[in-house]
Amino acid sequence: MASRIQFTHPKNQIVSTALLLVLACALALPAKAFAMVSASPVPSLPSFIESIKDGDANALRGIYVESLIAFPIIQQPYGNPGYVSPENSVVTQFSIATEVGNVGLLAHNHLAGATFSQLKQGDTIILVYGDGHTQGFVVDNIQQYKATDPLSPYSHFIDLANDNVLSALDLFNKVYRGDYHLTLQTCIENEGNLSWGRLFIIARPISNKNSNNLQ
Repeated sequence: MASRIQFTHPKNQIVSTALLLVLACALALPAKAFAMVSASPVPSLPSFIESIKDGDANALRGIYVESLIAFPIIQQPYGNPGYVSPENSVVTQFSIATEVGNVGLLAHNHLAGATFSQLKQGDTIILVYGDGHTQGFVVDNIQQYKATDPLSPYSHFIDLANDNVLSALDLFNKVYRGDYHLTLQTCIENEGNLSWGRLFIIARPISNKNSNNLQ
């Protein structure tokens, strides 16, 4: 049986564009948007849940890490898998990751994504749904890649852990496919280039994906 996603040439371009997500969006943002996420106090989990609830049990509405992250989640506009919110302290759900059965969350590294690099193995990430139920994940893998050509949607990526080179499609399959998990993605800034590389935080569910009540 064919996969739900047929990775034809157009789909390869979509995946490549999504993996290079910060480039086009960052260049289109006004200079005043390039402010790192503010260090405002992180609310308690119950307070955060109450602030984002809308009653929709099937929609992700927030991501929470104690003392670090309390950001609302928005969904990408239909047909635009390269979209990432230009708003400070907002995370975007990656639609193609959802199509392959996992959760992908995107954020610019000069906005909400600035906090992703502060996560470490063993940290607990809590996702909050619109009806207030939660799902917990534990960070167990952090991967970093350099883009061989940050300006090209056909760039390959060098794994900074072992120098292996992957295509955009191979990288997508590595970080977004497989057993149910959560992937956080942002860019790595280096040499004055906001899109120099890619950071992926891989987190596994604490239990099955229907568990809740981690408050």
